[in-house]
Amino acid sequence: MLAEFGKLYVVATPIGNLADMTFRAVEVLKQVDLIAAEDTRHVRMLLQHYGISNKLVSLHQHNEDTASLGLLEKLRTGLSIALVSDAGTPLLSDPGMPLVKMAKAAGLDVIPIPGACALIAALSAAGLPVSQFTFAGFLPRTSSARKTFFAEHLASPHTWVFYESCHRILACLQDMAEIVPLERGIVIARELTKLHETIVKTHLGDALRQVADNDNMRKGEFVVIVEGAPPDTEERLLSTEQERVLKVLLQACSVKTAASLAAEITGAKKKQLYQAALAMQSGQ
Repeated sequence: MLAEFGKLYVVATPIGNLADMTFRAVEVLKQVDLIAAEDTRHVRMLLQHYGISNKLVSLHQHNEDTASLGLLEKLRTGLSIALVSDAGTPLLSDPGMPLVKMAKAAGLDVIPIPGACALIAALSAAGLPVSQFTFAGFLPRTSSARKTFFAEHLASPHTWVFYESCHRILACLQDMAEIVPLERGIVIARELTKLHETIVKTHLGDALRQVADNDNMRKGEFVVIVEGAPPDTEERLLSTEQERVLKVLLQACSVKTAASLAAEITGAKKKQLYQAALAMQSGQ
């Protein structure tokens, strides 16, 4: 008789405050045969806090494709595994997707153990519409790629959310200010559940000033939430002729030059043309 397959538990862990660990998560981490962790050193401190002495194996972005194969075989032999990230809910901008996909494809049980999540925590306290939202994870590292992202989401009527690091938060907001109107509503949530937790709801122009002027607003881990475009956004879109001129110029000029020339030719606003040019380029 074949042994029963093991189960894969996807376990959320605290994002800062250790008291946010759920009773169920503690029990699962105690009972599984092994724990697959993004950073075993980091997770070991959490386990010690809760008196959990279980075997740890490494599963991070640099080894997860090969490591997942080995873990899948262990599941097939009947071992149960808990998947955890450094903080929060696994797979939300964290490793683990290959293992979960393999387990599902093999017909194995994948069981979520819900808990802390920076995305949901920030949205719950933001005071912006959350019935529909777009989550982008961490934004690209380069300025041009970030600007393209902002141009693509500029006209979306839904709230959009992303993670950002302390090293890029100021540059990120500066890039956003070149594309998104400064009066657009925004929430900056940093160090959620930690000692210096800060949640600021304001508009983009003020958020940029606060982050630029206050060193503390450039420290920690960030969730940035941006209000969707107002209902009249479609009325401010380019005409067919303005788009045609811009597309022709983009074939021979840079985004900046094409937007500048198109503004002189068509009379449309340069910033609006620049946003449209970025979106056109990203769609090529």
